[in-house]
Amino acid sequence: MSRPLNVGITCFPTFGGSGMIATEIGLAMAERGHRVHFIARDLPVRLHSSRLKVLFHEVTESTYPALQQSGTYTIALASRMVEVARYERLDVVHVHYAVPHATAAWMAREVLGDAGPRVVTTLHGTDTTLVGRDPSYLPVTRHSILKSDVVTTPSAYLREATRVGFDLPAEFPIRVLYNFVDTERFAPRRDREALRAVFPDLQAGEPVLVHVSNFRAVKRVEDVVSVFTEVHRRRPCRLLMIGDGPERSPAERHVRKLGLDARAVFLGKQEHFAELLAASDVFLLPSEQESFGLAALEALSCGVPVVASAVGGVPELVVHGRTGFLAPVGDVAAMADAVLALVEDPGRWAQVSAAARTHVLEHFRREPAIERYEALYRKLAGHT
Repeated sequence: MSRPLNVGITCFPTFGGSGMIATEIGLAMAERGHRVHFIARDLPVRLHSSRLKVLFHEVTESTYPALQQSGTYTIALASRMVEVARYERLDVVHVHYAVPHATAAWMAREVLGDAGPRVVTTLHGTDTTLVGRDPSYLPVTRHSILKSDVVTTPSAYLREATRVGFDLPAEFPIRVLYNFVDTERFAPRRDREALRAVFPDLQAGEPVLVHVSNFRAVKRVEDVVSVFTEVHRRRPCRLLMIGDGPERSPAERHVRKLGLDARAVFLGKQEHFAELLAASDVFLLPSEQESFGLAALEALSCGVPVVASAVGGVPELVVHGRTGFLAPVGDVAAMADAVLALVEDPGRWAQVSAAARTHVLEHFRREPAIERYEALYRKLAGHT
């Protein structure tokens, strides 16, 4: 029997796809009896309510006055990685998001030498398509990626975007390991009473459209409101908005200006929303760019059809006409038509809902994904 692995994980502790996936991997590895260490600025969100034995190592920066606002977090993180790796004898460090985590891991390996843990870098999207390509970061980010033992992306789209954006050698391997979902937590549960806690006057048969994101400009939250408005003009419906970010207030003002604030609810950040998601009718994701679309995956797992932009890695997740519908970025009319095609035809909705759930069960379940990560860690650690 192979001995348990000692795994370090670094991610952003906030709401967001990269942090959520990193946390789920860590929790699943702990469930399998491995020793898991999170090395981050703060405790990741989904660890707050976890009863599993995972260890947390806080990264703190110097309070020396001359170093204030000097951007020393990467150095502090690398130093903490070195410390944890030495004392806990880490086999693998898995970093999520290139900037600054991959760079900190590379720095730690430089200090530890060949005796240090192997490094897995998972790229999630804007760390390579936007932030990492900033001239201020590009040379070091590229070097950090190349120095990783294994690099993974959640979609074939992001793999190719990374190659092009960082001018990586054609022979440099990048593995596509799709994101995954807990299909027991995100399962079809059409409990409309859950929605009545949010919409007390919800009428029978009244569709509920839902959107979950970090409300950044790239999510095109105004398009979510516009699609809802066009659908409501033709069939009364509701809008459920989950998450928070810079585009939330403008969206709320837009809804109030339209006089639809009684029909739209902005819940803010929510850790437990699966029941509300599963009770909704259509998930809207009109993003300008998506490397994968974890929120859409959670909706599909609940049997909720997705109407989204045909961008990035979304077409690898949403099968047009089968598990949802895809439209060009900004095509509000096409998205509204797709929503209406679903909510006005119960038979079609049920067919797409069932196909969505089946698609997730066949391709994106948590357990097979964790097995792939565990096999990867063991191979790197020499435990094959």
